Amino acid sequence: MAAEPLYRWTSPEVSFEEAEAFARELRLPQVIAELLLNRGFDTPEKVDLFLNPEIGHLHSPSAMLGMAAAVERIRQAIARREPVLIYGDYDVDGTVATVLLKTAIDRIAGGESIVRYHIPHRIREGYGMQAGVLADAAAMGVRLVISVDTGIRAFAAAEEAQALGLDLIVTDHHLPDEIGGLPPALAVINPNQPNCPYPNKDLCGAGVAFKLAQALLEISDIPAETVGTKLLPSFLKLLAIATVADAVALTGENRVIVAIGLRELVKPVQPGLRCLMELAQLTGRQPLTATSVAFRLAPRINAAGRMDIASDVVEMFLTRSPERGREIAEKLHRLNEDRRATEQAALDEIETLLAADTSLAEAGAVVLDGHGWHRGVIGILASRVVERTHRPALVLAHEGGEAYGSGRSVPGFHLLDALTAVHSVAPIFTRFGGHAHAVGFSLPSDRVPELRMSLGIYARSAMSTETLLPELHCDASLPLERITPALVEQLHRFEPFGHSNPEPIFCSGSVRILEIRVLKDKHLRLRLEQGSATIACLAWSRRIHWPSRLQELGVGLGAMIDAAFRIRVNANPDFGNAIELELCDLRPAHTAG
Repeated sequence: MAAEPLYRWTSPEVSFEEAEAFARELRLPQVIAELLLNRGFDTPEKVDLFLNPEIGHLHSPSAMLGMAAAVERIRQAIARREPVLIYGDYDVDGTVATVLLKTAIDRIAGGESIVRYHIPHRIREGYGMQAGVLADAAAMGVRLVISVDTGIRAFAAAEEAQALGLDLIVTDHHLPDEIGGLPPALAVINPNQPNCPYPNKDLCGAGVAFKLAQALLEISDIPAETVGTKLLPSFLKLLAIATVADAVALTGENRVIVAIGLRELVKPVQPGLRCLMELAQLTGRQPLTATSVAFRLAPRINAAGRMDIASDVVEMFLTRSPERGREIAEKLHRLNEDRRATEQAALDEIETLLAADTSLAEAGAVVLDGHGWHRGVIGILASRVVERTHRPALVLAHEGGEAYGSGRSVPGFHLLDALTAVHSVAPIFTRFGGHAHAVGFSLPSDRVPELRMSLGIYARSAMSTETLLPELHCDASLPLERITPALVEQLHRFEPFGHSNPEPIFCSGSVRILEIRVLKDKHLRLRLEQGSATIACLAWSRRIHWPSRLQELGVGLGAMIDAAFRIRVNANPDFGNAIELELCDLRPAHTAG
């Protein structure tokens, strides 16, 4: 019996003749032309914008609905030296948004700090604005509250602000409530609100706060040259971290933000950030990438909100004291180690649950709950379950009779729509919100079985067989002999990679396996041959166990395979920056079709 496929291989529809003509026009290798066409860059002008991002490519913040009213009210507050409260969130996105907007307002106010901030505690307060915090702010003389990365569904808090005589400006990027509309506020700034003409609908929360900061800076008394060449690039440094951490699309304006921000991150000014980057081993010779930020820097920043007090992050970014900056950075580093240990313990339990009951992983959606799981890591756990099962996954932690959950989805399944549909049939959630790919919610603990059943029914009716089998999209066919240092240099121009701009995957058919070495009992190091070309290839056992997979496929030394791979450069001095491949999947050559 043939082994089941791991992926559904797909390839672009760009014709050879079209790619060949475009390559001649651009004077680029044909495979690069194929990649550009496959991603929608079908004119020299579009190609130039994609390959050469500049700060001038940022959209005007004035195009965002609600911006004019928000800017005018903040200008009044600055002129009157009114205390302003920024109401943030506890993740990277929310803390960076708080830093950016506070820095801009205080800078325009001449260095006088008129801005206070509140970062909620994940466990004690939960997500979103709380009436008690607003009441305390009003009692201290605050008359203007600006939410960042939160507030678009905060109807009760907005009504409380009105009752307290507070002006409220909501800046957010999450999807509004289709039924309830927008919260009552002086201004709502959200590119996803109805009738907003702003072209980039994929800004993260810090991105929306940045657009407000940009609008304020551009009409301030600060010289335009200073704003354009110093302040905005400096802001993009932090915004790049938030944009990568929030996993929004790295196309268009977001690509500009991250490309410029990564260049600025090479020279961090804030002492706390500089120390945190050292602890994350991001100050060496290797250039910063979106991947290194996502897997090394962002988790350490997020650890504060997951495990302790996220306001520490804001202080770390704002402090000018090297001693205080280092103290906080080292604390975040320790918290991240604690987070990893906590996460691994829960993952071990999840693996046991999935192994004991295969129906959990085979259901349309996976809903797992556990007592003693830390609420700060359930989002990460949900992501791990998605990787393990390729099903939409909800992970819940019980506390005091309430279940707090986080969910992640797969391509083709809108998770917020799913929760909305379940709730509309039988209201079960105390609260819920999010977007297509990620959600947060809570409900009474005794209703989790009902959620599991209802979501499973909805998912099975909404998901196709193709959705359940993950897609492996091969961007282009690439013979091994065409993998050269010059091609690698061209591929670097496609960075930063991320959501909607993934790192290219190439396919090569009829490749012979010359050598197989097993590493640490689970990974593989292969040597592949095609024609006169040979190249090393690494197969990392993440989703699957590669030695076992080769046995299932009946693939051994001398076998002819089709290989799907990414191109890597081994930076180890012992390998002399040699080009090698990272295997994504393989299949016996005769199965190609």
